[in-house]
Amino acid sequence: MQIMLNNRNEVLDDRDQITISELLNHKNYSFPNIVVRVNGALVKKDNYSCTVVREDDQVEMIHMVSGG
Repeated sequence: MQIMLNNRNEVLDDRDQITISELLNHKNYSFPNIVVRVNGALVKKDNYSCTVVREDDQVEMIHMVSGG
């Protein structure tokens, strides 16, 4: 499966779909504050395990940083 992740092509072999939770684990993203959008739509954290990413989807995973 091929997706666009953070404006880069990403190939996930042997898959035709993946949940946001699985994708976060696959990429080892463990940031406490992360914003996820799939095809421009915001995905709430509660929906990561049931939101499915499919072939050619555009995914943005943005780590929010705060400071002072």
